[in-house]
Amino acid sequence: MPQVLAIERRSYNAPWSLAMFVLETAKSGGLCVVARAFGAGARGSASGVALVGYAIVSKYDDAFHVMNVCVDPNRRREGIARGLLEHVIARAGGNEARLTLEVRPSNASARGLYDDLGFLSVGVRRRYYRDDGEDALIMWRTPATLEGRTYDIPGAEDEGMGGGRPGSKGPVPPDMPDLSGPPPRRDRA
Repeated sequence: MPQVLAIERRSYNAPWSLAMFVLETAKSGGLCVVARAFGAGARGSASGVALVGYAIVSKYDDAFHVMNVCVDPNRRREGIARGLLEHVIARAGGNEARLTLEVRPSNASARGLYDDLGFLSVGVRRRYYRDDGEDALIMWRTPATLEGRTYDIPGAEDEGMGGGRPGSKGPVPPDMPDLSGPPPRRDRA
């Protein structure tokens, strides 16, 4: 756990506490996945095996909630997060799995990864992030989202891929700017 906490603290302005990790990893049915670097150059462990990333996923009824995916800042852009999430998806049931997560609209690289893995943006959680009050996009990966649809997501209208934008496929919430085309026309009442 010390390596997990060290990566968490280097990665976030408002990192999870040890208690949060203990709470999430103690839940039954969840998934906890780690990525390790092996070899003489691996830092962070006397054994030459260093933790370089992790994913914490909770199980709720018929869906998995990706709670935390984090990669050591010095090891990003190496495909580690993709590998962690591909493992999570496989363990959760592959293309039949139902997974959800929240992501910052400002985190374009994470949104791009989630898009690549079949997640669609279906809504917003207002002021979700406690460090700066940024909203969170709610994303889902289900059998329907793999077809570009949302009919199997509770509360989502099935609009297919319409209104999407790079890094956030799916319906764009009304107060989030749509960066994929010209600005929306605003009629005066």
